[in-house]
Amino acid sequence: MPYKEIRADFEHLRKLFIFPESEDRFIEFGQMILNMLHSYFREKGGIHSSVSLKSLEEMFSEISIPRGPHLLKDIFSEIEEKIISNSVKVSSPYYIGHMTSAIPYYSIFVEMIIAALNQNQVKIETAKASTFVERELICWIHRLIYNFNDEYYNSSIQNRNVSLGSVTLDGTLANLTALLIARNKAFPADGSFRGISEEGIAEAYKYYNVERSVVFVSRRGHYSIDKINGILGVGTRNIIKIPVDKYNKADVNLLKHEISKIEEHNKAGGARIKIIAIVAVAGSTETGNIDDLYEIRKCAESCGAHYHVDAAWGGPVLFVDQYRTLFRGIELADSVTFDSHKLLYLPLSMGMVLFRNEKDPDFIKHNSTYILRKDSYDLGRFTVEGSRPFSALRPWVAMKVFGSEGFRLLFENAFKLTKFFQKSIINSSCFELLNIPELFIINYRFIPEQISDFIMETASSDSRGYDAEKIIEINTALNDINKDLHRHLRHEDNSFVSRTVLESTQYHGQMIVSLRAVTINPLTDDNILSEILLEQQKLGEMIFRDYSVRIDSIIKKPR
Repeated sequence: MPYKEIRADFEHLRKLFIFPESEDRFIEFGQMILNMLHSYFREKGGIHSSVSLKSLEEMFSEISIPRGPHLLKDIFSEIEEKIISNSVKVSSPYYIGHMTSAIPYYSIFVEMIIAALNQNQVKIETAKASTFVERELICWIHRLIYNFNDEYYNSSIQNRNVSLGSVTLDGTLANLTALLIARNKAFPADGSFRGISEEGIAEAYKYYNVERSVVFVSRRGHYSIDKINGILGVGTRNIIKIPVDKYNKADVNLLKHEISKIEEHNKAGGARIKIIAIVAVAGSTETGNIDDLYEIRKCAESCGAHYHVDAAWGGPVLFVDQYRTLFRGIELADSVTFDSHKLLYLPLSMGMVLFRNEKDPDFIKHNSTYILRKDSYDLGRFTVEGSRPFSALRPWVAMKVFGSEGFRLLFENAFKLTKFFQKSIINSSCFELLNIPELFIINYRFIPEQISDFIMETASSDSRGYDAEKIIEINTALNDINKDLHRHLRHEDNSFVSRTVLESTQYHGQMIVSLRAVTINPLTDDNILSEILLEQQKLGEMIFRDYSVRIDSIIKKPR
């Protein structure tokens, strides 16, 4: 977008760093931004803009940094034309495809405060009041999970010598922090060995007579676990992924079996296999289901492994007392990941990691002569990250605005939406439910009425008519139909659901293409969900006509 370039003048640049002397000038730009955003949210039309990806490539293909300065109002106009108008309307009540949802409008103003104060949470000298706000927030979430007594929290909340947890960039960094601590706990300083952080993996394995170390996680575990084990030097090949049962929960019996195999190996003598951690999932990001947290804790105790619960998605539901039973055993976890940008309905991104033992963060504690002093209030002593923004203000404000009662109402509404959508799928003759939802995620697929009876009759291994080859072929065709359906939904752009691929327990491990809906938006209602499903049904029936001959030939094929 061509606009006027102005002369590079130091006085003009200096004024950009000074809060405007006249509030009218500041309000003018603030009003301009709010008008742009208001127009964007009020605009009728689809979820995505009509601009092509190729056009966006061309739009943002300047290969050199602009040489001269430009007027702020011109830059804002470019942002409105190129960026805002071509952004995804994730707040739309028809956008039910991901965990990103509508946020409360006041969050915009909280972001302004965070940006204006520009506090750096690494160091008390750059984060005075905000350091204590962050510690208070961490205390709140720690108590939500572990619920120790008043005396414990009164003595810990602002005790600079301990850390109940850390604010992180996101859930991935929270998981990384937890598993780094787990690794360091598994290979601590001992005698002449100064600990794995100082001596490295090779020396740690040599000193402790270990040939390899492993981490257990459900097959529904977040993909960050793979990345983290690569970073930590454990290796992605040493992640043992436990198959799930029909409820998409880690199969505890199979977990026990894998642990016993390692124990038998270690009894044989020679170099051992070290179980660093067992990771349980409290709200998988694919299906929303929760592992048996209590039983998995017992498994971790039996082999002396660090027990981590990834509750980045599901954790906030602990606000609702009647649903705490879903999380039975989370209070026994050594560490818990908890995100604020998912079910706390806040802007991206912020995670937290909480520790049952406030001394566990000592395994990554560090200091620096110029910034992180040993006995200071510096939060950076206990974090993997260095410089961090004052992100804690977002959930701190939200918990004061909504309160636990407010979050209870939000989650009760989300449960209501989930049950309605689940029931609508079950009652439909052309959709199949692929999971049993626990936390606001529904997996399902379009299945033409003409073949639903056939596949239900022949899918069971107890059925005389069971024909594995036919089931595989039909599911392969249905996978193609649902991929096409998802593409058509994107093209129509009236609503949005995501898509994933799950190995099915019902269909003997075959990979099934699944549509995936996330029903958390407070602006969504039953009528909107009905509209979304009706459009999918009509598009699915239209697409099926192109596949009917193929599927008919499969059904009629002799055994």
